[in-house]
Amino acid sequence: MSTEPTYLWNPPAVQSLPVQGSRQRLPINRLFFVGRNYHAHAIEMGKPVDKTVERPFYFTKAPQTLVESGATVAYPPGTSNFHFEMELVLVVGKPGFRVRAEDAHELIYGYAPGLDMTRRDLQLVARDKGRPWDLGKDVEQSSVCGTVVPLPGQVIEQGEIALSVNGDTKQKSDVDKLIWNLREIIADLSQFYHLQPGDLIYTGTPEGVGAVLPGDLIEGHVAGVGTISLRIGAAE
Repeated sequence: MSTEPTYLWNPPAVQSLPVQGSRQRLPINRLFFVGRNYHAHAIEMGKPVDKTVERPFYFTKAPQTLVESGATVAYPPGTSNFHFEMELVLVVGKPGFRVRAEDAHELIYGYAPGLDMTRRDLQLVARDKGRPWDLGKDVEQSSVCGTVVPLPGQVIEQGEIALSVNGDTKQKSDVDKLIWNLREIIADLSQFYHLQPGDLIYTGTPEGVGAVLPGDLIEGHVAGVGTISLRIGAAE
């Protein structure tokens, strides 16, 4: 008699991403996002950051929100202010818990370009009322990610990060402007979670975030990592 479990309906498919130079795909575990990690973006959001007295903060999204670069996604319901946020995504390749910053590189498998698409109007209402950000951030098809570039053990400390909408540059900065760098992010996040292979850490967005409309084409890149694109479709 079989001991394999049976289910009332099919379980969700494993979320995964393509890997540069490999036929194998990278299975996704969790999606972590660092909030307000570039000074200029924190200021434009009306919440300046003082690193001397603050530590990083995070939010999560369901892995089912992940979509690959090149997709077309529907303009989401419940918003009239759908924003782009270009980010460098760090891909965890080894388990780690309470990791020291000087050892953080050991957890890195590689990187990818990413977009954190956001219902900004709903996020700001929740933020100003002290409520969770889920309706603003945990949006279906809102965690966009490009091809993973394996760079095991390598810590990216600089490189241009930029985004355009319909060919017009909207965001342009450098990874060296991160408030908390990649070592600090891994070390801090691992104080709260047992990091696992397949965890993605979206490390923050620079200034210049803004709204998009149906029909818009978003294109971005992170130097040394790769490019990303997303088309905004009609509202459902």
